[in-house]
Amino acid sequence: MNAQTAQHAKLTVQDYLRGEEHSEIRHEFIDGQVFAMGGASDRHGLITNALAFALTTQARAKKCQLFIADMKVHLRISGKDIFYYPDLLLSCDSTDRASHYRTAPCLIIEVLSDTTERIDRREKMLAYQTLPSLEEYVLVSQDTSQIEIYRRRADWQPEIHTEGTFTLECLELTCTVAEVYQDITLAFQTAPPMAPPQGERT
Repeated sequence: MNAQTAQHAKLTVQDYLRGEEHSEIRHEFIDGQVFAMGGASDRHGLITNALAFALTTQARAKKCQLFIADMKVHLRISGKDIFYYPDLLLSCDSTDRASHYRTAPCLIIEVLSDTTERIDRREKMLAYQTLPSLEEYVLVSQDTSQIEIYRRRADWQPEIHTEGTFTLECLELTCTVAEVYQDITLAFQTAPPMAPPQGERT
């Protein structure tokens, strides 16, 4: 998900949401400005799919809803409306069921890339922490085996896993790092990461 160029005309939230229903390109929305989202690498997709596969059974058992990339999260910070598209979003609040966005996720996962790591670690991390419902924010590297978990109960201090198991407390689920990276382990060994185009945001 690579954000490219901001459009200068301010949009209302209603116009933005209507536009997203019919647009072939997704856009993130920050206080009236929209940012077009581009494609992701094969590694990004394989990691995201592996995470979704690992989480789906338990999400269903807990009657939660798990979304990959296409569900927006709506934040309101200092009077400003913001809509992001997380790589994975989990909502376990039965009242959080708007048709095109969620406002009360308990878990958000972002898969890092060269173009988005700064945004995911700073802008989005700070924004997501304002969600009272959010219990865990997870950053997953796509170029090395590393999973970082930031928990509200731990004052958002990082918990880093490069091997073995990790637990997502929101789901009461324990997974292995190897599960997340099983589809791209060989790629790590045979091909260096390609530098993405400049000026893009995933």
